[in-house]
Amino acid sequence: MSRPDARYAYAYAVCAEPPAGLSRGRPEVIDWPGRAASSGPPSPRGPREPYVRRSSMNLPDKGRDTGELLAEIARMKEADLPVRGGKVTAYVYDTGRPEVHEAAARAYAEMLEVNTLDPTAFPSVVEMERQVVGAVADLLGGGTGIFTSGGTESIMLAVKAARDSRPVAGRPRMVVPVTAHPAFHKAAHYLGVAVDAAPVDPVTFRADAAATEAAITDDTVLVVVSAPSYPQGVVDPVGRIAGSAAARGVLCHVDACVGGWLLPWLREAGAEVPPFDLSVPGVTSLSCDLHKFGYSPKGASVVLFADPALRRAAYFASASWPGYTVINATVQSSKSAGPLGGAWATLQALGREGYLELGRATLAAAHRLREGVAAVPGLRLLGAPESSLVAFASDEIDVFTLSDEARRRGWFLQPQLSYAGIPANIHVTVTGVTLRGVEAMLQVIAESAAAARERGPVRLPEGLVELVAGLDLEALDDAAFGELAASVGVDLNGSGQPEMAVVNAVLDALPADRREAVLIRFLSVIYS
Repeated sequence: MSRPDARYAYAYAVCAEPPAGLSRGRPEVIDWPGRAASSGPPSPRGPREPYVRRSSMNLPDKGRDTGELLAEIARMKEADLPVRGGKVTAYVYDTGRPEVHEAAARAYAEMLEVNTLDPTAFPSVVEMERQVVGAVADLLGGGTGIFTSGGTESIMLAVKAARDSRPVAGRPRMVVPVTAHPAFHKAAHYLGVAVDAAPVDPVTFRADAAATEAAITDDTVLVVVSAPSYPQGVVDPVGRIAGSAAARGVLCHVDACVGGWLLPWLREAGAEVPPFDLSVPGVTSLSCDLHKFGYSPKGASVVLFADPALRRAAYFASASWPGYTVINATVQSSKSAGPLGGAWATLQALGREGYLELGRATLAAAHRLREGVAAVPGLRLLGAPESSLVAFASDEIDVFTLSDEARRRGWFLQPQLSYAGIPANIHVTVTGVTLRGVEAMLQVIAESAAAARERGPVRLPEGLVELVAGLDLEALDDAAFGELAASVGVDLNGSGQPEMAVVNAVLDALPADRREAVLIRFLSVIYS
């Protein structure tokens, strides 16, 4: 590896195995052309201020006026992506109906101070949860369920129930497709379950049923399928995989967090959607987020179980202390009933007709988006999704640069890194409001693709990926990592919407375990 660009000398100085000509040492003793004393490393974008840890707001001596507080919140949100209007194609879900969101917000506030910890103290929680869970069960094949704070918690409970209801001789294991949501890896990490990843078809991106079945062992407690998987929006072969699992006496969970409250309405609107819910033989649990295509405020999800005994295995109780009775249906103990109230109100405000209308609009928008993307030179769709999640890649255009170009034009198109043979791509979640702006979105995609083609692919400095791959992250505190990030043009001390193409290109070149380590440090610095 050749001697690095002077701009990156600081980064090399903290590398676990620095290249010849640079010795590892304390960052502050490394020099580069034009460096002033204690100035911090130079930025590829020009002079910069030294990395400064942001201070948090101190507790005021006297209470502040409500108007002043709301004004400050508005200031804090100035650089946020918009949550309404459809220009942000991930993270937020918009009906385009202000009256529905208003009803949910008012119900959320009404239940804000109600604590779900003890349902005997607040019976409204029980009545609301029965109705919300009942609505999900009615739509998705029956069963009993639990209202949770989101898909991750629903998945955590499904994994816990599987582990506790099926004792095995060795370490419990679960089989998941490589496209399964990381929440399963998180649950496995927390609950001591080993993960056996199964491949997906390289063309359709659906789970390989034969490989999944082959991965089942005597210690497998759970097999996972997605309906759909988030990255490409396709539904795994639920019936075949659930049947194979059942034949081996293994439970099968359907991750329908994103599709549970979407696919039935798309089917009713005319889309071809294969069976995926609890009515499918062998499916024993299913997760469905209401804060996605249910359009309720976050966080709202439901996990359904085919067998009440399996739901009981998700519960936790403890009498091993002299205090109040502890019995939890979820991972959390004390929590606000606000999200439950918001979910209940949203379901009631929209009703079947409202959801079907949103389903028709979503289906039409997804069809137009796929058609329009396919017509943009250099772009190609990934898979044939049954859902309204659309992913596209390119062999000619840097998709990370395309994403940045779209952001410059006021749109957020979500970049996805390559993994397991699936190329880096752009992900768009089409919601009920997308149809109104789908032509504008397609224009932005075409313009951004042209601009990205003109700019060319991200060119990383020679040796930068090797540097990051070899970093001894334990030797860096957060301030030093922030300086290192700044030295390659990533200002973690700034505000606003950053360009992320360089960051994504570096991450994309790293193996998954190094991506994870670097991302954890990024998060630590941001919150420092």
